[in-house]
Amino acid sequence: MTKEIKRQWIVFGAGLLAFWGNIVLREKEMIVGNMVFPFFLISYILLGYTVFRHVIRNIEKKQYFNENILIVMASAGAVGIGRYTEGNLIMMLFAFAGIMEDMLMKHSRNVINKLMDMQPTVAVKKVRGKEYKVAPELLKIRDTVVVKPGERIPVDGVVTTGETTVDSRMLTGEMIPQTAREGDRVYGGSINLTGVIEIRVIRTYQESTLSRIRQMVDDAGGEDTENTTMTGRFMWKYIPAVIMLAVAVAVVPPLTFSWGQWHEWIYRAFLFLIAACPCGLLISEPIAFLGGISAAAKHGVIIKGGRFLEYLTEADVFIFDKTGTLTEGVFEVTEVHPTEITTDELLKYAAYAESYSNHPIAKSLQRAYGHPIDKKQVQWIKETAGLGVSATVEGKRVHIGNRRMAKKHGAEYEQVESGGTVLHVVVDDRYAGYIVAEDTIKEEAYDLIEWLQKKVHALTVMLTGDRRSAALHVARKLNIDYAYAGLLPKDKLEQLEHFQGLKEENEKVVFVGDGMNDAIVLKKADVGVAMGALGCDAAIEAADIVLLEDDLSRLAGVIGLSRETCRVVKGNIRLAMFVKIVALILAGLKLATLRTILIVDLAVMFVGLLNALLISKYPME
Repeated sequence: MTKEIKRQWIVFGAGLLAFWGNIVLREKEMIVGNMVFPFFLISYILLGYTVFRHVIRNIEKKQYFNENILIVMASAGAVGIGRYTEGNLIMMLFAFAGIMEDMLMKHSRNVINKLMDMQPTVAVKKVRGKEYKVAPELLKIRDTVVVKPGERIPVDGVVTTGETTVDSRMLTGEMIPQTAREGDRVYGGSINLTGVIEIRVIRTYQESTLSRIRQMVDDAGGEDTENTTMTGRFMWKYIPAVIMLAVAVAVVPPLTFSWGQWHEWIYRAFLFLIAACPCGLLISEPIAFLGGISAAAKHGVIIKGGRFLEYLTEADVFIFDKTGTLTEGVFEVTEVHPTEITTDELLKYAAYAESYSNHPIAKSLQRAYGHPIDKKQVQWIKETAGLGVSATVEGKRVHIGNRRMAKKHGAEYEQVESGGTVLHVVVDDRYAGYIVAEDTIKEEAYDLIEWLQKKVHALTVMLTGDRRSAALHVARKLNIDYAYAGLLPKDKLEQLEHFQGLKEENEKVVFVGDGMNDAIVLKKADVGVAMGALGCDAAIEAADIVLLEDDLSRLAGVIGLSRETCRVVKGNIRLAMFVKIVALILAGLKLATLRTILIVDLAVMFVGLLNALLISKYPME
């Protein structure tokens, strides 16, 4: 329990004692006449501490129409016409509800934070061969850290010595441990399972992936949903209308028709205000969205705010980046077509010429060749943008690239139409053949696209900077509705804005990308979803939803979660509005007392809270 919540309980308890004491003293006639008001005013102020805090906080945010304003107006009015007990009772019940709301919000955040409570308190720093135990906060970039089996990795780093398996499921949701070798990146909070490794620190404790995830969760939990979610938009119109109707109830009958006494209609107006106050509804909605955020975090999905869960239920256009999102981003050689030399020789020249490159296609050529590469045999390397690479391999001039590269060196290349990337090879100005490397489509991409089209009835779009033939190859295999190729980041943004211009007001456009070169599009989309963005600054900054593990199938799970969350919120709205209408009718007919209305409203609140908290158990499978 936080200090603030403890303070609320202490002040509330003091108010309860004062309220009970006032009732006892009044019954024994120990306080009478004008003395009654100041005694009840003290208990009223103490009981209303939490409500008054919320009112001040909302006024600072320029949010004037909310349930707390209604409660203050209704309870203060009751005290003002001499209904001291009822006024204090109103404030007591709703102050109690406010404290419960704060406690439940804190509990929901704690559920998520427990998932993220993985940071070790001690790190083993290695300096000149000696090991020292230090606090992870003191580690600096380029420091060397030793991590033994069973220990948690303290900060983000790169393995410099050793090999092990790493359990990162609490970060990514990935159940299968991953192998980490020299040069591989590992993340703070993951568990080293098997071998002793040394890592070089690449992020400080404060900037580590885990710290940034926790900050995102805190920001999501504390999100201001005023006028951004379904209930917030509804309340923006509902509360001013209720206040105006209450004024009409208090003024119109006695002033216009001379019906009854003023104090009677004023009291009815206060009854109307209390009966119309949707406290249970407004409390249950943020708890419901926090439950959804908590459920997603358990499965390696970070959602930055409750409104994005609602937006997903309204999405009918899903735009995907290609490489790294719909495809693995790992190329494999699928075809080798030599002309005057053997297949092995063609692969050798290509692999050697690309041996200094870290591009995925270059790596695929080296894997396809399958033999050790002696880089001493490679000289005079030159890379020409938009064409390819030239190098001297074993004394021969080798050029590998697109057809423009072959044409530049006067070789009569073959015209090839392929869904993969075609690499033409020229050796000593003679055409040696071509190699095709393809980016593998993710298995889960087939299921997701089909699910979106059949279950969501969504329009699916693919944007890529790749060649038209490669884009059409992927689009046809996945049965995507529209595909656009050869796009720069600004071109992708233009296409996104085009589809946003075509949508209706209540429709949303979702963009799914790998989080690096698509940051601007992720930011501009109604909902930006970053794929496999663990450790990616651009993705965490730009995206609204981050899938920490590179698994497209989790997007379907998030959409299912969003539907369940919004179903609960809408159910709470219907229940609350039904009870409000009945309560207003009964209050108007004098069949319901003030205390009865308050008890019914609290019952609605707790039913809504129970429904909302169940969302945190949603399986997302």
